[in-house]
Amino acid sequence: MGGKPCVRGMRVTVGMIVGQIGAGQGIDEILADFPYLEREDILQALRYAAWRAEEREIRLAGE
Repeated sequence: MGGKPCVRGMRVTVGMIVGQIGAGQGIDEILADFPYLEREDILQALRYAAWRAEEREIRLAGE
């Protein structure tokens, strides 16, 4: 998947899940569309996306 973070090594990216939520789909709708996912997969993807959104870049002296 081009280095994108995926759910449990499947071909479902964190970005795809976040995009579905952003488009107004609920967890149950996503689970219906992707029956091989579990509720915890979606929650973990959202937690990961939130963590990455809070990540900061700190420049070190001399860079």
